[in-house]
Amino acid sequence: MSYHINTKCLQSGYEPKNGEPRVLPIVQSTTFKYDSAETLGKLFDLEEDGFFYTRLANPTLSAVAAKICDLEGGVGAMLTASGQSANMIAVTNICGAGDHVVCASAIYGGTFNLFNKSLRNLGIDFTFVKPDATAEEIDAAFKENTKAAFVESVSNPSLDVADVELYAKISHKHGVPLIVDNTFPTPINFRPFEWGADIVTHSTSKYMDGHAVALGGVVVDSGNFEWTEEKYPMLTEPDESYHGVIYTEKFGKAAYITKCITHLMRDYGAQQSPQNAFLLNLGLETLFLRMERHCSNALAVAKFLESNDKIDWVNYPGLKSSKYYDLCQKTMPKGSCGVISFGVSGGRENAMKFMDNLKLASLVIHVADARTCALHPASTTHRQMNDAQLEECGVKPNLIRMSVGLEYIDDIIDDIKQALDKI
Repeated sequence: MSYHINTKCLQSGYEPKNGEPRVLPIVQSTTFKYDSAETLGKLFDLEEDGFFYTRLANPTLSAVAAKICDLEGGVGAMLTASGQSANMIAVTNICGAGDHVVCASAIYGGTFNLFNKSLRNLGIDFTFVKPDATAEEIDAAFKENTKAAFVESVSNPSLDVADVELYAKISHKHGVPLIVDNTFPTPINFRPFEWGADIVTHSTSKYMDGHAVALGGVVVDSGNFEWTEEKYPMLTEPDESYHGVIYTEKFGKAAYITKCITHLMRDYGAQQSPQNAFLLNLGLETLFLRMERHCSNALAVAKFLESNDKIDWVNYPGLKSSKYYDLCQKTMPKGSCGVISFGVSGGRENAMKFMDNLKLASLVIHVADARTCALHPASTTHRQMNDAQLEECGVKPNLIRMSVGLEYIDDIIDDIKQALDKI
């Protein structure tokens, strides 16, 4: 049967057999026993499916990855230790020294630093494209050695909304895949594969977990991209580190994600723990309910802020005043996320005073969980950037990122009001 995505949040990934646990169990074991060396050898040769070491695969992780894969509509998925490791693996699975990536500049500060510093140090070049770039400007950023494009569907913290369909068309014109970090909308509100994306990543630590208890990430493969010999020999030519396997020949549409698991996870070891995967699954079971409330609460807060004379500007895609309103109505009609960015009048100093005055909302680095929280990115998550880089990423000195939680909406608004009244 074909189920609605709300039902998939509860039912996908794990189907207990007669007499087995109804709830997905935690398989807290690093290794798995077999009765013959031949069977274990076939597992190492990728000739049989199974589990032999949790760094590569584990029943709990595989079930949760399968659920997220079903929610996004892909052919395979792999859980990682964090969203950072998911983005690192998504890129380095097909890019190495001498390669180039086109990337939207409006991305999470940690991801920007991963790309602009750490991966540059490994020889991978990046061209960052401003959020309001035209199709011609995006197209001009591609080079002969470009191997991928990367965007956040809704950027953290500036809330710029990427035109995924446009980026996908331009990327495919140049013969490269589009990678989309879909953390903020989640597949409940936006499914990038339906708009042409090829690879999706998430920080599962955010809405998917929903309770700020388990770090994690995920890479999902659409199975739709045609990997060519010219650009992607790592997928189309023998991998001598795996007995000469050719991923595209042996695994077809799942070539990319299979290489992620058998090659990079084997070597990097950035696997999610079974305990965290179990907690993530509990969060996924209520994801569709929580996203509805996050979005309705956030819209109410955004409207309140828009009418307050101590606020310079409000950026929330659900507002009719947003430059992304029409795009979101087209691609995210159920809402975008529960995160709002806004500027407090009086610059950086008043923004920090506002933060100090909050009582209900927590001052934390985290975002996108059940409790309302706030952050001043210029002095925290983006503090490694200079003013020019901050401007390029859409982060102003007075920007507040507020993650609107599931509390009663009047209590949230009252807290914001009293914090503003003290400025």
